[in-house]
Amino acid sequence: MKYQSKYNPLFFILLLVIPGAFSGCKKYLDEDNRSNYTQENYFQTADQAQAAINNLYASLRTITDGTGTYAESPYMMLEFPTGLANTEVGQSQYNNTLRTLSANSDNNYFYVWWTNSYNAIANANLAIERIPGINMDAATKKRMLGEAAFFRAFYYFHLVRIYGDVPLLLKPINASSPELYPERAPLASVYDAIVSDLTTAETSGLPTADVSGKLNVGAVKSLLASVYLTMAGYPLQKKENYQKAADKANEVITSGAYRLFPTYAGLRNKANKNLGEFIFQSQYQVGINTSSVNQAFLPRARKITKFSDEVGAVTPAPEFYNSYEAGDLRTQEQQFFFSNYVSVLSGQTVNFGSQYIFKFFDTEAATTAQSDLNWTFIRYPEVLLIYAEASNEAGGPTQAAYDAVNLIRTRAQLPNLTGLSQATFRQAIWREKYHELAYENKVWFDMIRTRQVYNLANGTFDNFVGHALPAGQVLTDKYLLFAIPTREINNNKKLTQNAGW
Repeated sequence: MKYQSKYNPLFFILLLVIPGAFSGCKKYLDEDNRSNYTQENYFQTADQAQAAINNLYASLRTITDGTGTYAESPYMMLEFPTGLANTEVGQSQYNNTLRTLSANSDNNYFYVWWTNSYNAIANANLAIERIPGINMDAATKKRMLGEAAFFRAFYYFHLVRIYGDVPLLLKPINASSPELYPERAPLASVYDAIVSDLTTAETSGLPTADVSGKLNVGAVKSLLASVYLTMAGYPLQKKENYQKAADKANEVITSGAYRLFPTYAGLRNKANKNLGEFIFQSQYQVGINTSSVNQAFLPRARKITKFSDEVGAVTPAPEFYNSYEAGDLRTQEQQFFFSNYVSVLSGQTVNFGSQYIFKFFDTEAATTAQSDLNWTFIRYPEVLLIYAEASNEAGGPTQAAYDAVNLIRTRAQLPNLTGLSQATFRQAIWREKYHELAYENKVWFDMIRTRQVYNLANGTFDNFVGHALPAGQVLTDKYLLFAIPTREINNNKKLTQNAGW
């Protein structure tokens, strides 16, 4: 039997979310399976439209939820090939083959990213087609259509960077649709669709901010700035988009809606969800949906928390930790990293013997074994660095670009940058992105976009192709894209495989 679920819009029926799930800042998403609904008889009321949109928010958790195998989660796919992450879990074959650059097209991450993204896109397509026909408040309708457009762009932006040319599906598909087995669309066409959707979302009446975690216009502008920056780099190299990226990032900066937390502890404070420097997050709440991220980053089996399994799935490469500048606050104990912790079980300090990632540590979960820290997709420091890089590429260093980077460096207790050439400033910005946004799924995409990789030993940048990771594996042009999943190619003969896979 051919497997067709990736393009089947009836997945919308299986993943419906109850209306009103975002009615307050502490109400989150529950799933409501109602098998009596079909795509033909749904989308009759405003509540049903809201449920469809809520489902798109719920889809974000597929990026940080597990893949059905031990100590493996989709976001990890984007960390291990960077060379910045190790693991203490030997049986995690999908993590380990990416870390050693020995993966093949059967790696389950490739399949999970593909299917989860297209399921979300199918749901967005249904919402975009059906919500206009509902008799409801016009402003609310416009906002919902903007939200659906944003999510479609969000998932296509991941797909096009992970796989390159991908099927571009902008309408609902059913079993009789000619697009049921689509061909790969040119990369430029996918980016055009992404920009179009984000432009739609930008003008849809979204709020400036929303503490409940709903989409805000700052998130749309921030993602659009990232898209423009990516389009200016490889493989499109539409360099005129550097200025567009700078302008869009500057709109976020000058809006006054976002600020850096005074200390890094703010990143782990649950009172800060969807506030401050958190521009766009996936929502978690104990009792409804808990997060496995904190548990994944815990030192393996050190018994410092009440989690029955401290996983050690992602650990920092020592070479990366050592690449930070001397005196960088982010390297100090319990800032971005930690090397010991007072066990909540024994009350004794447990020394790990090496550094682990503290950036996502949930202190409360250490005693409850249930974490609901949000996962952050867009954080204000990224926007500052996009602005600095894009404006530098468009016209060289400016004081505004220095100011953007130096905000981040000041919090890290590092000296301001000043008086650099365009090339030197470029690399300084890239290094700052590595150090500030580490383990947030940003580095891999920057490596692909710039075709440059941070040399941890000497602080310079190497060409992507030929760069040796700390463990000795060498990046080849094969890894400029990940593999189209074997199961997808077997199911759809119109799909072709990426080079080298």
